[in-house]
Amino acid sequence: MKKIITTFYLLATVMASSAQSIYPGQFTNKLSKPLEKPMSAYSFQLKDVRLLPSRFRDNMLRDSAWMCSIDTKRLLHSFRTNAGVFTEREGGYTTMKKLGGWESLDCDLRGHTTGHLLSAYALMYASTGSEIFKLKGDSLVAGLAGVQQALHAGGYLSAFPEGLIDRNIDGQGVWAPWYTLHKLYSGLIDQYLYCDNNQALVIVKGMGDWAYNKLQPLSDETRRKMIRNEFGGMNESFYNLYAITGDERYHWLAEFFYHNEMIDPLNESKDELAHKHANTFIPKVIAEARNYELNGILDSRKKAEYFWENVTHGHSFVTGSNSDKEKFFDHSHLSDHLSGYTGETCCTYNMLKLSRHLFCWSAQPEVADYYERALYNHILGQQDPATGMVVYFLPMETGAFKVYSTPENSFWCCVGTGFESHAKYAEAIYYHSADALFVNLFIPSEVNWKEKAVKVRQETSFPADDRTTLLISTEKQSKFDLKLRYPSWSGKPIVKINGRRVKVSIKPNSYITIERTWKNDDRVEVCYPMSLHLETTPDNASRAAFMYGPLVLAGELGTEGMTTPAPYSDPSKYNDYYTYDYQIPAGLPVNLDVDVHHLHKMLTPTDRPLRWITNTGVTVAPLYDVHRQRYVVYWNLIK
Repeated sequence: MKKIITTFYLLATVMASSAQSIYPGQFTNKLSKPLEKPMSAYSFQLKDVRLLPSRFRDNMLRDSAWMCSIDTKRLLHSFRTNAGVFTEREGGYTTMKKLGGWESLDCDLRGHTTGHLLSAYALMYASTGSEIFKLKGDSLVAGLAGVQQALHAGGYLSAFPEGLIDRNIDGQGVWAPWYTLHKLYSGLIDQYLYCDNNQALVIVKGMGDWAYNKLQPLSDETRRKMIRNEFGGMNESFYNLYAITGDERYHWLAEFFYHNEMIDPLNESKDELAHKHANTFIPKVIAEARNYELNGILDSRKKAEYFWENVTHGHSFVTGSNSDKEKFFDHSHLSDHLSGYTGETCCTYNMLKLSRHLFCWSAQPEVADYYERALYNHILGQQDPATGMVVYFLPMETGAFKVYSTPENSFWCCVGTGFESHAKYAEAIYYHSADALFVNLFIPSEVNWKEKAVKVRQETSFPADDRTTLLISTEKQSKFDLKLRYPSWSGKPIVKINGRRVKVSIKPNSYITIERTWKNDDRVEVCYPMSLHLETTPDNASRAAFMYGPLVLAGELGTEGMTTPAPYSDPSKYNDYYTYDYQIPAGLPVNLDVDVHHLHKMLTPTDRPLRWITNTGVTVAPLYDVHRQRYVVYWNLIK
């Protein structure tokens, strides 16, 4: 695997130039249903933002290597098995090397990874301009078209028989067939939007027609019974298909998947999240966001905003992640849920999607603050830099460690969202209004604002350095406001334009607005002072995490008792993410004498960037950099 990763890493490096949802401002030429409500900010298309060398770009390239190494024929194998179509050239049933884990032929979720990769190839193509990702996507789409035709089922397309849908409709036990189909719907829509693949749109419209004919005759009682089973973001995909086509049948389908029992309590701002499956819940709220944008339903906006506020402020760990064993819990007992199974990565992926919608509505810096926290402290650190493999959970239990996937025998849901997450880091660095450019994240990158004929290049070593520089390129002078996020974690920023200091008189958690007619080679330099601080659990002031600026710090606790650095090396462990025994040794040095007013006495900086030593001798580093060893995030404070 290491050789494959290296080969494709170099290929992607050479070929790369310097959402899974339709966000305001993107693909307006492809929408039949315009937005009903004006937005405060609009997304740039991924193709208009390029990552420059950084840890984010490194992750993206490792992701691209793994994606490219997976044979398209293997991804199509379970689909062709379901349709009974093979040729010798494509590799028959007995000769094809089959995918394992959640893609095994005896797993009800088989086929979901193909959907995720349809999206991931599309996102990576947009993010890099590399044709290899378009070719991979085109090959998958063409193969799926052949399967759909061979099934002769009115547009039905899946890697499993339609009987699983029938069992779901009858209320029988089956593992989430609509959840799996949602990945295909979303992936095909992304192929159309990002790669201009019209065949993908034809396929997904056929799937939509099949769904309408299948579900339209059902009673409301049957509908409510059916959607008790996890269905992912099925209604979001139908809202997106409705936006593209204007076909009211797809709008009907989006409303069909409205989950009354889960969403209705949000109308009254009731927190009934405890014990609910988190990643089942969040996509349903994303659908409410789309309902507001497309149909102007204010109640849908209110529900989405209340949910986001509740999850980010009450149900999230210091990392921005949420859930314990995949479920929300009573947040008044958060410190009782610091387990080895916290922070399902799919949940964070979906919370970031929801955050993008909310930011477009109101351009609130608080939303950007959350996005940054979850991106740096969960998504960035999901990937193992040594192998490119990813984690399902982000454990908060002291002494636990990250359990990685395997190249061949995992394909968990968080592997699928991982393929996408590491392909779209550029999606939320910049936003724009008609006359303003928002700089939300401090990631080396360049944005091409075509409407203004302006390019802005951001050069920074953040977070190792607290400074960032913006370089303006324009053939003619251009008047617009530059809105620099003033994060809640920052000391008073120092801003210079072409070497001259600009007065900053606003408070944190706001935007520094520079009104100016910009010229070519204008230079903006910003320093955001960072400092150490503690964040305690809301229910227990003696459990606390260290933060430096937006970064969660973790204490490195070594590898004692770990049979391997992580179980990815053992194919039999592909599903051990949920019951893994961390065999945590006793007596780990995780107790600290607290001196809240003199944190420097608790943590002493080393000669390496973003590294400290506790007064008990434990090395502390950003959580995203701690791999293949035990760690502590929430320390025991002794007063």
